Amino acid sequence: MDAWLLFQYVVIALAVLLSAWVVARKQFPGSVRRLRVAVALPLLREGKPAWLRSVGRWVAPAVQGGNVACGGCDNCGPDPRR
Repeated sequence: MDAWLLFQYVVIALAVLLSAWVVARKQFPGSVRRLRVAVALPLLREGKPAWLRSVGRWVAPAVQGGNVACGGCDNCGPDPRR
């Protein structure tokens, strides 16, 4: 396989993954949040290396406010990290 063709495939794969992530965040915010928590929790456990714990903090979703009467997503939570 030509190196240029491989590079094109990698760029297209990254574009597809990025667009799938954006759609998932927009259409399924609760599921994406649960997925991020499930990935971050094992990384934040005691005894893990410091660099792995910092990756876990980066992956973990932002803390939501304690609004008990929240009935859905009406953009009242914290600003999303960019």
